Amino acid sequence: MRCLWITLADPEPKTNGQLIYSGGLIQAMASGGAELLVIGLDRHGEKDDPPSDRHKIRWQLHRRHHNPSWRRLVSPLPTIALYSASPAGRRAVDRALAEQSWDAVVLDSISSGWALSRVLRQRHRFGTLVYLAHNRETIAARRIADAARGLRRLIRRFDTAKVAILERRLLGVADFVAADSPDDCEALAASTAAGKVTFVPPGYDGPRVLHRNINEGVPRRAIIVGSFNWLAKRESLELFLNAAAARLAAAKVELQIVGSAEPDYLAGLRRQYPSVTFVGPVADVVPYMASARIAVVPDLLGGFKLKGLDYVFNRLPIASMRAGLPGMPLKDRWSFRLFDTHIALAEGLIAQIDSLDILNTFHQRAFEACAKAFDWPHVGKQLMSEMSSASLQPADMAALVR
Repeated sequence: MRCLWITLADPEPKTNGQLIYSGGLIQAMASGGAELLVIGLDRHGEKDDPPSDRHKIRWQLHRRHHNPSWRRLVSPLPTIALYSASPAGRRAVDRALAEQSWDAVVLDSISSGWALSRVLRQRHRFGTLVYLAHNRETIAARRIADAARGLRRLIRRFDTAKVAILERRLLGVADFVAADSPDDCEALAASTAAGKVTFVPPGYDGPRVLHRNINEGVPRRAIIVGSFNWLAKRESLELFLNAAAARLAAAKVELQIVGSAEPDYLAGLRRQYPSVTFVGPVADVVPYMASARIAVVPDLLGGFKLKGLDYVFNRLPIASMRAGLPGMPLKDRWSFRLFDTHIALAEGLIAQIDSLDILNTFHQRAFEACAKAFDWPHVGKQLMSEMSSASLQPADMAALVR
């Protein structure tokens, strides 16, 4: 299979869930025998060298093109797609489609939506059009807009309308749509031409802790690991901190936040929540997870949380919001805990932080439930098989104008 893959950016270093998922799928497809040309942003300054062409993957990376605010406002593209659009990227797509035919073109997340019109202009040059949905983008954009104030809220609501148009169009014209959580598959299916969205989970290729005993020597600490550069992630984190920081401090339960975010943002959180430890980005999160009793998932939006796999395979028992971990084979009160509010989540942490037998039982059951799942080679083969069996006929003209 020859595949033109249009993505947000070079996935290395994998600093957030989107990059982990995209990078894993790209490598898994190549390992399964597909030949890929990947077009995306060059993350200049975040790594020493560009990715080399190997393992059946060729890269064409372009620098980000910075648009003035007025141009972003008048563009029909939402900010999330305009971010990775550039003249160089458009030329790369045009050239790739002109030079050869492809079995499939993959639009990897709504971030690649800037390429949709160009791809459709050369619809005869490829077989299956694939859209990989990383989220219910309209809902995420709406939440971000609702959290804003004043003029910023108005601008973000306008951008949300553009997100909705682009998401609906991507879903309507794609021959094959996949998402990384069952909840997203169900919610998005009605907007697709086929009435179906295929669940394609991520894989996991990180460390696996074979044995762990949480005892009195482990600090009475809860931990949140992740990237906090996305506004929707920040909203969930801040709502949890508002509900939990004082309660946890009064109960002498430590809360540690580990992961990347803008320095000014972290500095503001440190001032507002002095009882919470904000570590920031680290080279290796494993020692931090080994020094905590419970992992926390405060997210209010659905979509697969890649850090959930890190928690499970590093044997950290999990306390999560009910929408936090769709797609993982875990059961409430059997292998982890689910809560309906951030206050209940905080109180649940306090209630369980010293229940060492329960914590050890939870992480053992969660590990066993996930041990044979989330295998990248299997995920790659599944995706290739599903793409190959999808209709190779262009979508009907009615779908193109939705």
